[in-house]
Amino acid sequence: MSINRVNISGNLTRDPELRVTGTGTQILSFGVAVNDRRRNPQTGEWEDYPNFVDCVLFGARADALSRYLSKGTKVAVEGKLRYSSWESKEGGRRSKLEVVVDEVEFLSSRNQQGGGYQQDSAGFQQGGAPQFQQPAYSAPVAAAPMPAAPQGGYAAPAAAPVQAPPSTDVYDEDIPF
Repeated sequence: MSINRVNISGNLTRDPELRVTGTGTQILSFGVAVNDRRRNPQTGEWEDYPNFVDCVLFGARADALSRYLSKGTKVAVEGKLRYSSWESKEGGRRSKLEVVVDEVEFLSSRNQQGGGYQQDSAGFQQGGAPQFQQPAYSAPVAAAPMPAAPQGGYAAPAAAPVQAPPSTDVYDEDIPF
């Protein structure tokens, strides 16, 4: 048995290219830069080495995504690898490995290319394209008062105020692998 699944996240290296085949199938091509972090043997410092991954998406979603993606947008991509080879015009044999995309998740908004999420004054994350409103968290409301606990039983705990979770600022550069 073999598994062909790919998950990557990074920034788009160029604006996506949308084209249509003769049969009407839409094809969206774009590149994603993914860093590989290695320790430099001479200096002992961690260094990022970029990898450039070609991605292709087929079908009706191609047109919609082409309007939201642009160079520098941070995305997470899930798909499968596909190998292609052909004869070049110069007569040499050419080949490439690309990701056929199944899912795309926006990690930065269109206006905030490559910058990740921002938090508003209430501490909620906003970002991504398209923009969605994140509901404010509120404590559940009881429909009726709880009856008194039976003799020797446990009493219902007092309702504690609910707070939004603290924000965490973790960036790709902070992860050592």
